[in-house]
Amino acid sequence: MISAGLTVHQHAVGTGGLHASRGAGGADDSRIDDGVSTAADGVAGPAERALAFGPFRLLSTRRLLLQDDQPVRLGSRALEILIALVERRGELVTKAELMARAWPSTFVEEGNLKVQVAGLRRALGDSRGSDRYLVTVPGHGYRFVAPVTLIDEGVSAPRAAVEEAKLPAPVTHLIDRTEIIGAITAELPHRRFITIVGPGGIGKTTVALAVARGLIEARGHGAALVDLAQVVDPRLVPGALADALGPKIGSEHSIRGSIAALQGKPVLLVLDNCEHVIEAAAALAVEVLNGAPGVQILATSREPLRVESEQVHRLPPLESPPPSARLTAAAALGFPAVQLFVECAAAILGEFELDDEDAPIVAHLCRKLDGVPLAIEFAAARIDAFGVRGLAAHLDDRLQLLTGGRRPALPRHRSLRANLDWGHDLLREPERVVLRRVAILAGEFTLGAAKAVAASAEIAGPEVAECVANLVTKSLIEADVDGAVPRYRLHETTQAYALEKLFESGELEQVERRHTEYLRSLVWRPEVDWDMSPAAAERLAACGRRIDAARAGRTFHLWATPRVVPRSSSAPCPPP
Repeated sequence: MISAGLTVHQHAVGTGGLHASRGAGGADDSRIDDGVSTAADGVAGPAERALAFGPFRLLSTRRLLLQDDQPVRLGSRALEILIALVERRGELVTKAELMARAWPSTFVEEGNLKVQVAGLRRALGDSRGSDRYLVTVPGHGYRFVAPVTLIDEGVSAPRAAVEEAKLPAPVTHLIDRTEIIGAITAELPHRRFITIVGPGGIGKTTVALAVARGLIEARGHGAALVDLAQVVDPRLVPGALADALGPKIGSEHSIRGSIAALQGKPVLLVLDNCEHVIEAAAALAVEVLNGAPGVQILATSREPLRVESEQVHRLPPLESPPPSARLTAAAALGFPAVQLFVECAAAILGEFELDDEDAPIVAHLCRKLDGVPLAIEFAAARIDAFGVRGLAAHLDDRLQLLTGGRRPALPRHRSLRANLDWGHDLLREPERVVLRRVAILAGEFTLGAAKAVAASAEIAGPEVAECVANLVTKSLIEADVDGAVPRYRLHETTQAYALEKLFESGELEQVERRHTEYLRSLVWRPEVDWDMSPAAAERLAACGRRIDAARAGRTFHLWATPRVVPRSSSAPCPPP
């Protein structure tokens, strides 16, 4: 079995102290219940010394790893491996030695060690090939190569002044975002305005803040977070910038005062959560970029701000394993969506073990949740009530079930439905109509299919096309434009939500009927002679895929009439 545990977790009730556990690989628990000196504020007893490397401090006697004074979420076995490597820094530590250290008196396969080392690399921020901390010695073991300083824990290790930069400290480490963080960081010197775009809960804010912290550490940049999430009135957007820069900025002419304060300084402004005040945020960005040449802007939004010089980075979902009944736990943990689920489950249960039996089920959960980190976190938050198999069994009720958001979070991040409501409320009415109507199309669909089910007397075909394009821009429909014919799809959770809206609208039967007629038109083409050409075979295969998708959806029972040619027929049909 593959396990992930917490280095530190907080008691749900009581004094609010912390306790650190060695987990299955240790002899006993080491508890820290002093309300004054805790791991949370990174202060140890006077006799304790820490091993410092990069932004990390390792307190081996407490089984605790800190990054910028914040506990790092790390499994007990991965932590044991880290301690062994750091204690013998610069030396080769063999695989056998590490397995004996992490799994005492237990036989495990080498693949378990690889999984734990991979998790350790992620926690330390080691990207593939960078080897800042760990180096693999092929066929032998691993070596810790970063410089290590022994410090008294009463003195903080040197680190960037994030507080001065007005950025919140990181709460968790990132999974599978190293590449895009590096790409954005590399582009910022050449492009002054970058927007991270993606659906709600995909992790835009987390990535933006990671980029900002990296700039602070590497280049000595100043940075400020302009959080627009709570700004309801677009006229208050300039004031949000003034508040982020500090109390010395006058509010009466906040844009002028802010630009004056930013003059001559290399500063990165993080404009966070722009989508609901998009016009005002875009106008502010233009004024700041024109008035303060040293400023760079990194924005987050569900859609681009669409201003000159903007560079857009779309944040993809976390990758999930493909369907496979033979998927093992070790193979599943090679995918970031599963890694996140396991880590979040460990945070709820104290320690969570993914075994080969549950690995395909967890992979299925992650696929059904589209690899969206917020949705995966919500699902893992319910594991104490339902278990892995119970979660899978209740996934069709995800909009009711997945409500386990953190209490301090924004209201729209406290449940899956609230997150979708937020995006839906920002749409124009024609876009809402098209979204709920195309939800009848299971799987991938073309623009022709969208027009067939969504066009009506009040929304003509060209307007349907415009709405589909807008929904792609607003991260509610995914587009694949690499082929000869662009194809579109909704995330499964978005589709479930939109189908609810379709039912509430009273249009369900009408739209199902349009879908039925569309499917019939794909197959029943008596005026066209069939042939055995590859093109005809591909058209027939496309029809089959569309019908298979309909079988998986709500409407297949309506379209099977005596006039429809069976799938096995050679009757040609156009691309769906």
